[in-house]
Amino acid sequence: MTRNRLLTVAIAAAVTAAAAGLPKVRPEETGLSSERLARIQSAMKRYLDRQDVAGTVTLVARRGRIAHLEAQGLMDVASARPIAPDTIFRIASMTKPITSVAVMMLHEEGRFVLQDPISKFIPEFKDPKVLVPARPGEGLVPSTTIAAEREITIQHLLTHTAGLANSYTGSTVPLAARLVGERTAETTIGEQVRKLAKLPLEFHPGAAWQYGPATDVLGHLVEVVSGKSLDQFFRERIFEPLGMTDTFFYVPDDKLPRLATAYAPAEPTGIKPLGAAASMRGSRRYFSGAGGLLSTAEDYFRFSQMLLNGGELDGRRLLSRKSIDLMTANHIGTARMWPALTGYRFGLGFRVMTDLGGGARLASPGEYGWGGAYATYFFIDPKEQLIGIFMTQLRPYTQVNIRQEFQNLSYQAIID
Repeated sequence: MTRNRLLTVAIAAAVTAAAAGLPKVRPEETGLSSERLARIQSAMKRYLDRQDVAGTVTLVARRGRIAHLEAQGLMDVASARPIAPDTIFRIASMTKPITSVAVMMLHEEGRFVLQDPISKFIPEFKDPKVLVPARPGEGLVPSTTIAAEREITIQHLLTHTAGLANSYTGSTVPLAARLVGERTAETTIGEQVRKLAKLPLEFHPGAAWQYGPATDVLGHLVEVVSGKSLDQFFRERIFEPLGMTDTFFYVPDDKLPRLATAYAPAEPTGIKPLGAAASMRGSRRYFSGAGGLLSTAEDYFRFSQMLLNGGELDGRRLLSRKSIDLMTANHIGTARMWPALTGYRFGLGFRVMTDLGGGARLASPGEYGWGGAYATYFFIDPKEQLIGIFMTQLRPYTQVNIRQEFQNLSYQAIID
């Protein structure tokens, strides 16, 4: 059977499965157009036909009801297994908003204020130092460190302005990379965070925005303050109350057949399995608040709807509406972010749309969300009462525009 024939069979089977899964309503009941939402299926099929991705799950909800849920393509190419609405995906950095919610739940309990220094709870962060690299032309002059102008606060960590050594850019990349390389199967997140605290900062806390491991520190903060592992806190305080039955740090053995294979771009075209990342077995000791979770479109919809509802879902309240307001405000002023985030600012765990013209995509002021390293993505629009969730498994993914197209196609379906 040809790949295109396999995709056709998989699309048909997955659409049928979607209809039998989550409760859905006619799009017109939510102010969306059925005809226009069908463009999502056509767009995803183009990516599948080009073999840019193996499979996708797309979900669009408005006014609290799901208007579109569709699975297309394959969860594993080699075995030709069709993807399904309940397929489990590595959501990577879409873990960060969940960790940020956990932090704000403890904040609401009066355990700390956001301006508290993180060293109050993790002493190793006391008296941070900033790396001053040798300048070009100085020969073998070594890099030096100077005392940071201020302590790292919890707010700095939530907004990625702490200056922590990171593996993305800057002079601290080799230090951060070495730290990651030294991690073993028995390492805990607490041990890793305390090692991170010993590394010099990239810049003075609060001086700039730079993506990095801050949310791992926040995850360990949750452990220290609550007295529970991050896994236990998430399960008891977030996943069980919200009915998120398919979200884990490590997939249970009986659910591993539902885990999608991760892929990378192949040369000159197509995709190839991503090797070790295709398996999520491990010591089950390392709970990364920055990127460790796996989930489904349905589960992440329930989390997103809780946020859109102002902190409550099905009578279970996790946060106050005022905390959601604070989390979705601009906390970084005019600090420079990635070019791909033009038009956005950053709140407490989310990007937040502030400039529609700069963003050059369909959205509303105040739309917020985030994405993951395997190309997963979500957005929440309070003005339009709109939620979009996109799931696939591709790393890297910046060579395709599939996430932006999904967002645009979701918005263009609005008819009232």
